[in-house]
Amino acid sequence: MIPIQCDCHVIHEEIVEKVRKVMPIDESLYDLADFFKVCGDSTRIKLLWALSESEMCVCDLAVLLNMTQSAISHQLRVLKNVGMVRNRKEGKVVFYALDDEHIKGILDQAMIHINEK
Repeated sequence: MIPIQCDCHVIHEEIVEKVRKVMPIDESLYDLADFFKVCGDSTRIKLLWALSESEMCVCDLAVLLNMTQSAISHQLRVLKNVGMVRNRKEGKVVFYALDDEHIKGILDQAMIHINEK
């Protein structure tokens, strides 16, 4: 594949400066890339989608997704570590939910995009 190159040698300084002013710092962009890496796993997407509908425990998620509780727990730990899900204990049962409505919004917007094809 031939790399795409710009044939012009003129720098559009106004455009470059306009974009430079609103570019997030590198650390924020790295965090954003990590966010999407975590979303790059179909099991984690299924978990996020399920949790966007209802708070659920590991047992329920395992039945829903036809997976072992161990596998579900592992993926929930990944999602919790990046701040996408939170948990709460009720007696001996631990319930998981999306950390905030932003995650649901991101899933909804992505699905709208997918369905436009």
